Amino acid sequence: HEEDVHEILRRLPPICQTILTSATLSPEVMNLKRVALRNPVTLKLEDVPQTEQLAQYVIRCEEDDKFALLCALFKLRLIRGKTLIFVSTVDRCFVVKLFLEQFGIRACVLNSELPVSSRCFIVNQFNEGRYEIVVASDEKPDAPKTAEAGATKAKKPKSSRKQDREYGVCRGLDFQFVTNVINLDFPTSVAAYVHRVGRTARGDNRGTALNLVKDREAKLLEAVQKELPEAVFRPYQFKMEEIEGFRYRSKDALRAVTRIAVREARLKEIKTEILTSQKLKSYFEENPRERQLLRHDKALHVIKHQPHLKHVPEYIVPPTLQKAVRAGTKRRGHAMDDGEMARGAPTPCGNRIGVKKGKKASSAAKRDKRKSKDPLQSFSFDD
Repeated sequence: HEEDVHEILRRLPPICQTILTSATLSPEVMNLKRVALRNPVTLKLEDVPQTEQLAQYVIRCEEDDKFALLCALFKLRLIRGKTLIFVSTVDRCFVVKLFLEQFGIRACVLNSELPVSSRCFIVNQFNEGRYEIVVASDEKPDAPKTAEAGATKAKKPKSSRKQDREYGVCRGLDFQFVTNVINLDFPTSVAAYVHRVGRTARGDNRGTALNLVKDREAKLLEAVQKELPEAVFRPYQFKMEEIEGFRYRSKDALRAVTRIAVREARLKEIKTEILTSQKLKSYFEENPRERQLLRHDKALHVIKHQPHLKHVPEYIVPPTLQKAVRAGTKRRGHAMDDGEMARGAPTPCGNRIGVKKGKKASSAAKRDKRKSKDPLQSFSFDD
């Protein structure tokens, strides 16, 4: 809105009080500052909330372990509350979404290529609590190259899709009461990191920033630590060998998320946008066949969900967390997972699997009872 702002400034009286606020002092903001302000007084707030309010953790792990950790953190409920997951590209957003859905974890993607109204709708759903997890990307980090301090060169995206110039999930959007920020892909600049973690720990609320850093991203982390010496990055106390069971499951789930699956997921999102578009409403009224074709167009490749991935058997839960997981399940008032129910854990009805309650008995128990009463079937010879 640069031209609109300049037009407004031309219509203002020569003597007026002007206040300019911005999350960052980008070149565009500096140009606006020179035009709109006269001898301004600058008030600069802290870049990152204090350590008492924002807890920042680092986990050193490689690519496959990142997804295993992500699965373990949510399935073991080590992370609770509204969560933003940041990745590097839009395609990777859909990879994370499809990966989590196989484990029964609902998430939505904030796609920079969708219209502003669609993105605002997703944010409103997140704020209303319909989704607790949003996967987002910021493919255009707005920071000077000097801030990267020798970081690894980012590869140019192959995709030539157009993005909204004013898009930036890490800035400007009104996310409310975000408890956690997970950097699945570490940001490529200090400014991008500040904007990402700035979505949590707002006001008097506390927040957590969890950074999953692989070896190739180590220099990026060092650049952030150098530019933000007041930020304390603590190692997240987690033993990778304890989530070996989640590693095998996550590999199976990742194999199912192919490029074709990502493409189909993106096409499905576009079809939904087309069918719900107000601008195309009159067109579909005049061409109902076009709407029917879109609605009945089937995906070429659909991920086959494996029901067992949604449940966490006790043998893959780390021994140090088994008591906490059981206690959390009891507090929620839901049944335990299939693996635990098979061992006689309480069901939603309050009784145990295979145990008679009142006069009701299973068909297998009745059959065994009839067999024990039949002398021809129950008779046995002693050697």
